[in-house]
Amino acid sequence: MLSLTRMASETIVIARAELTADASRALIGALNAELSAMYPEPGANHFGLKSTQVSGQSGVFLIVAQNGMPVGCGAVRLIDAETGELKRMYVSPAVRGKGLGRRLVAALEAEARALGAKRLVLETGTRQTAALALYRAAGFQPIPLYGEYLISPETSVCVGKELL
Repeated sequence: MLSLTRMASETIVIARAELTADASRALIGALNAELSAMYPEPGANHFGLKSTQVSGQSGVFLIVAQNGMPVGCGAVRLIDAETGELKRMYVSPAVRGKGLGRRLVAALEAEARALGAKRLVLETGTRQTAALALYRAAGFQPIPLYGEYLISPETSVCVGKELL
């Protein structure tokens, strides 16, 4: 368990989970549905993440639970020896605006450091203004598109951050 705190009589836990767990699959399904509705154009959605990329020394998948209910998730995977990539960040719309996204990013940064990453990168969509604001507030800066995101320049924004 990474984080256990109380927020106004609510218990928030951020813990590692298997990507194939029921709660993980449900959260990722909700994320995919939201993104598919927001970005219906062909090639705009990059849903790839494999269990092997978020296990062992390759990466980590985390779930945020509020009062025992899974309400968010995110992953970090190493894309090279010094660079981690944040993937599958999601917080349920019902609990957005409570700081859970900030806490999840901080937990993923800690996991990335533990994996040896010195830098974090991620892709998000151009229409996800709240996500972009969250990443800016966490110290991420715009970077050139990379990898698979080169094929979706109209809808992808990439950001990165040096880990201290």
